[in-house]
Amino acid sequence: MQKWIMSGLFFAACALAIVLMFTLPSREQAEQEAKPTLPEITMNAAGAEATVKANCISCHGDALQGAIGPNLQKIGSQLSAEQLYGIITKGKSGGSMPSFKDRLKEEEIANVAMWLADKK
Repeated sequence: MQKWIMSGLFFAACALAIVLMFTLPSREQAEQEAKPTLPEITMNAAGAEATVKANCISCHGDALQGAIGPNLQKIGSQLSAEQLYGIITKGKSGGSMPSFKDRLKEEEIANVAMWLADKK
């Protein structure tokens, strides 16, 4: 009797493993889903400045000179618009940069990222 129970559990575990192999995303798929993609928009500098003034100056300073957060005055020479979009969307580990995906629309984040990328 015990052999039948053990073999039943073994076959159930094998069936579950096979189902999971075909339904779980691969590592590459998971990385792609985790990486935000910059939407195609036309940059609006005035809109980006307004968004920055409303959301960023408390940490990055009123002239983006840096305060609690780093200086962003020439951030475009270090990071691309796509990289900035990812950082603003997801934030940075350790809580040094919060995520803005729940506070701002994708288009607003993209606009700010493109505006910052022009700062070289």
